[in-house]
Amino acid sequence: MAGHRIGRTTEDIKRELTSIITTVKDPRVADCFISIIRVEVTNDLSYCTVYFSVIEGIDRAKEALKGLKSASGYIRRELGMRLHLRHTPELIFKATDSIEYSANISRILNSLDIKDVNEDNTNDDTE
Repeated sequence: MAGHRIGRTTEDIKRELTSIITTVKDPRVADCFISIIRVEVTNDLSYCTVYFSVIEGIDRAKEALKGLKSASGYIRRELGMRLHLRHTPELIFKATDSIEYSANISRILNSLDIKDVNEDNTNDDTE
């Protein structure tokens, strides 16, 4: 039962953080597209680790990390007001390059010269 509550709270925190980050006015955060990848909350709700990525790459994500750390008090206060938690967890932000990594994989897959399977089957039937 406790695991279910933690999972639900984690999803609520992720949803609200996505909304709150768009309201941060720090130019290091506001000038980039931040995507929250994963949120991990401790069992006692004292700490929340937020993994995020930026489309512009890991260097831009490191710059946004500074802005998020600077605005963490505002973000935590807004999170507490929106979720009505007894104890709002302390936020720990960590930058990842998962968006850049997946975009690179997509580019590699699109650059491969793979023939369509249906074209091969129609050519075999006509012979």
